[in-house]
Amino acid sequence: MNAIEISGLKKTYSVGFFRKTEKVALRDLSLEVHEGEIFGYLGPNGAGKTTTLKLLMGLMFPTSGWAKILGMDINHPLVRASVGFLPEQPYFYDYLTAAELLEYYAQLSGVPAKERGPRTRKMLERVGLAGSENTQLRKFSKGMLQRAGIAQAIVHDPKILFLDEPMSGLDPIGRREVRDLIQELHDEGKTIFFSTHILSDAETLCDRVAVLNKGELRGIGVVADLLADSGNKVEIVWQGSAATAAVRALNAECHTTGEIARAVVSKTVLDAAIDVIRQAKGNLISVTPVQATLEEYFLKRIDQGASAGGNTKADSPVLEVKA
Repeated sequence: MNAIEISGLKKTYSVGFFRKTEKVALRDLSLEVHEGEIFGYLGPNGAGKTTTLKLLMGLMFPTSGWAKILGMDINHPLVRASVGFLPEQPYFYDYLTAAELLEYYAQLSGVPAKERGPRTRKMLERVGLAGSENTQLRKFSKGMLQRAGIAQAIVHDPKILFLDEPMSGLDPIGRREVRDLIQELHDEGKTIFFSTHILSDAETLCDRVAVLNKGELRGIGVVADLLADSGNKVEIVWQGSAATAAVRALNAECHTTGEIARAVVSKTVLDAAIDVIRQAKGNLISVTPVQATLEEYFLKRIDQGASAGGNTKADSPVLEVKA
């Protein structure tokens, strides 16, 4: 079963002094998110990621197209009870404590009165805020506020989580804590749809990703399949910088740190590069195939979108890799 189905979703705005110019924020988006997967929604700033999430949450209305969550229209009351949402820049009343915030959201989400206290304490402990439940939110750091935001999104135990840039603005420790929490929620069987422009987080967490640019879908791929494509490059590491110039002459990308040199070469010149290193009496340390990265896939999709001139018709370069 698909947790989320989107078909032909479009959102336009009227801009300009006389509101006669049409700006397209999202153009004919169609995709499916499978139940129980972590789906990464990638794109640069202004790509339309937040617009998509707001449409799915019913915070704005589409110009055309439709979307379903758990097989129901996105405006169905049962959908509201089944989803949790963390905006990119959540605003909470500064003088509420963390416990008061969660009590409030638990009540809004329909959690029975007798369960709110225990549920609040459990969620605060889960997101690492135990001991700070009576601290006012104005005294929280960015990372603590982000954890409080995730706690309010999961306090009613939703089936699907929508997270808009959940790691944005966090330090490395905070990002790691949020990633671990997302993985725990996924292990419990929850479907997680999160937008990000931090590709390393998506590469670590996601089952599948979609790339969006200027409101247009540029590609969908299974992360494991994308990263399995190692291409035609190999990294060589050796000791002895004397061979660097000769290896670079083979159209290799070379970097030297002291006596340790690294080069990325095509497989077609691998034997020649090793011979050059041996002739220069270099000590070969490792030869490793270069694995494809999500960044390469992302940039390729963005570049193809730019070269296509923004066209999203049937002949547009949209790639889909299925499991």
